[in-house]
Amino acid sequence: MSASYRDLYAASLDDREAFWLDAAGAIDWFERPTRAFDPALGAYGRWFPDGVVNACHNALDRHVAAGRGEQAALIYDSPVTGAKRTYTYAELLAEVARFAAVLQDFGVGPGDRVVVYMPMIPEAVIATYACARLGAIHSVVFGGFAANELAKRIDDATPKVVLAASCGIEPTRVVPYKPLLDAALAGAAHAPEAVVLLQRPQLDAEMVAGRDHDWADLVAAAEGRTTACARMRATDPLYILYTSGTTGTPKGVVRDTGGYLVALAWTMKGLYGIAPGEVFWCASDIGWVVGHSYIVYGPLLHGATTVLYEGKPVGTPDAGAFWRVIAEHKAVALFTAPTALRAIKKEDSKGDLFRQHHLGGFRALFLAGERADPPTVQWAEDLLKVPVIDHCWQTETGWAIVGNPLGIEPLPVKHGSPTVPMPGYDVKVLDDAGHEAAPGTLGNIVIKLPLPPGCLPTLWNADDRFRSAYLEGFPGYYQTSDAGFIDEDGYVFFMARTDDIINVAGHRLSTGGMEEVIASHPDVAECAVVGVADALKGQSPTGFVVLKAGVSRPFADIEREIVALVRDRIGPVAAFKTALTVQRLPKTRSGKILRGTIQKIADGEDWTMPATIEDPATLDEIGAALAGRR
Repeated sequence: MSASYRDLYAASLDDREAFWLDAAGAIDWFERPTRAFDPALGAYGRWFPDGVVNACHNALDRHVAAGRGEQAALIYDSPVTGAKRTYTYAELLAEVARFAAVLQDFGVGPGDRVVVYMPMIPEAVIATYACARLGAIHSVVFGGFAANELAKRIDDATPKVVLAASCGIEPTRVVPYKPLLDAALAGAAHAPEAVVLLQRPQLDAEMVAGRDHDWADLVAAAEGRTTACARMRATDPLYILYTSGTTGTPKGVVRDTGGYLVALAWTMKGLYGIAPGEVFWCASDIGWVVGHSYIVYGPLLHGATTVLYEGKPVGTPDAGAFWRVIAEHKAVALFTAPTALRAIKKEDSKGDLFRQHHLGGFRALFLAGERADPPTVQWAEDLLKVPVIDHCWQTETGWAIVGNPLGIEPLPVKHGSPTVPMPGYDVKVLDDAGHEAAPGTLGNIVIKLPLPPGCLPTLWNADDRFRSAYLEGFPGYYQTSDAGFIDEDGYVFFMARTDDIINVAGHRLSTGGMEEVIASHPDVAECAVVGVADALKGQSPTGFVVLKAGVSRPFADIEREIVALVRDRIGPVAAFKTALTVQRLPKTRSGKILRGTIQKIADGEDWTMPATIEDPATLDEIGAALAGRR
């Protein structure tokens, strides 16, 4: 590991004040902070406590003032509707300032909450920036989210206004949003003062008199109006983003303003290696943290161009969609989830569709959202001939815990590891008793407090829950709930969530390690391993595999080969005896495989339909596969 990264990382831990005050120079402050960190505030301290700033000013106003007004800020590309549009920085600023005036007319101001329930359309980005401009706290809820789950978020955030669209567009259907929103508002205890509805051409939704207002009418009436940027403390919340809670009550992750801006600005250059004016595409959804950080905020903070894509990796129209977008819009980097890459690999494993597009300026592919299995990474490396960079983070952290600092100094890639801790993250591996584990030893991945800028300071209206969920398991540390190890070179390996470590006859085994072996089989597109209750061994691993398109060999033959492969690579101690072929794996809308639900089905336990599931029918396929072996 070379001196450049080592020195940078050491400085971020040895002198946090100097490191982060220097990084804060990338941001425009109304009042520049005189200190980086106050350990006496909040649960573990707060960043830039005396700074005054505004997120919208930093992403839009300052770039227009500096002469970037005619540069592309946002490229909207929607293969599901055929629509495309490019907004310059000046155009986007005008739209945001005008919509902020609309929100002001509803009394929205600093500290008020606004829920955004919209698909991947420009108005969703405009809405979030309008909130940031006014100092209101936005909470984006994934478009099409179930009514009861939306109701929980409305009750927790108590928004003054809800912003929604009439529908979302899937490859094969139109998804009406308004009936879901109406049901959520009927079931929620809190009633917002207004709903502002964008009627999309694909579906005209029914309005509720006195409560609902037409987006287009309000914007037309606000023609020529503008708004000033509110002066916000760095510690004021910018947004609330909900993540699933184990109790059934969603956890509202709070993102503060100043620390987040500083952290994102550092990552655009230091981690992703992006220069102002370049096109950066994050193929996520703004309902998820990745979309917040690297569709909405990060690229525009840096003066780059962001791509807003309303489509899928496959099916809109085919598995060459991502390569078409990169080539057409001249993106220099793509950030997506491993599951998207596996879907492309499954449909076009030989890269025939890839070779139809010229990606001349494309420099790097970044992966995050779940563990990037080495076979998929190697496939992408062979196909793209550019660095394929895995990095790991959480909704709670807002940016990468561990990554490969491409803009500082690219480090050698080790397949299976997202590389090394980013500045400010003092990552450790502890055993269950809280003792630091030896290099290469599997344990609990934790972060020594304080967390760096940009990470959550607390949960919305739930300080005690924040402490109990994240800080009390290992006092003095933030508990990631991930299991893994750090090798002799300081590379971090995330092997599984801590509840995905299974105990087979007293041996602690990583399901991620087994998945890595299974994924190396030439016929396997993706897989999941869960521990199934075993009266003799405690648990025994069961693998579920999805095969590549075009594989026609008997499933039983492939399953026998997979069992033999795991026993050969990991050993008999794994007690791996069962591999089951399914058409699809159950996943959340962000692409995470629902291993916990699969395990409950396999164990015959009661389970509830996950709120974030992409396709409920996939759970029926799991049940059918298990029934066929019982």
